[in-house]
Amino acid sequence: MIFIDSNIPMYLIGAAHSHKEDAQRILGKLIANRTRLVSSAEVLQEILHRYVALGRRDAIKPAFDALLGIVEEVYPIDQDDVERARNLLMSKSGLSARDALHVAIMERHGIRQIVTFDAGFDEISSIRRISS
Repeated sequence: MIFIDSNIPMYLIGAAHSHKEDAQRILGKLIANRTRLVSSAEVLQEILHRYVALGRRDAIKPAFDALLGIVEEVYPIDQDDVERARNLLMSKSGLSARDALHVAIMERHGIRQIVTFDAGFDEISSIRRISS
């Protein structure tokens, strides 16, 4: 089981970029291998936040469609996840608050791999970042 971060669907639907090709290739392999792909409500919220901040509300639906078209499940966020994220943030300086929440959700569900181009996850030894 592999967690999909918000930057993956955003690169998939975005303009030409080297990460776009990487995201397509990585997902193509995972889908061909029938790997179980999952995400979280926080990833969906990140997509909303980013595209509203950019004034690109038109990109929200395509990004949601891209993500929801490849994942089998979107995990909810609960208080325990937020408290675990808080604890991670107190000890890991390279993580953003959103990334700490992803880690907390991944830990709760026993997920050890994430597809993302965000190097902040490299600080978490129990998680392997897939980016190429």
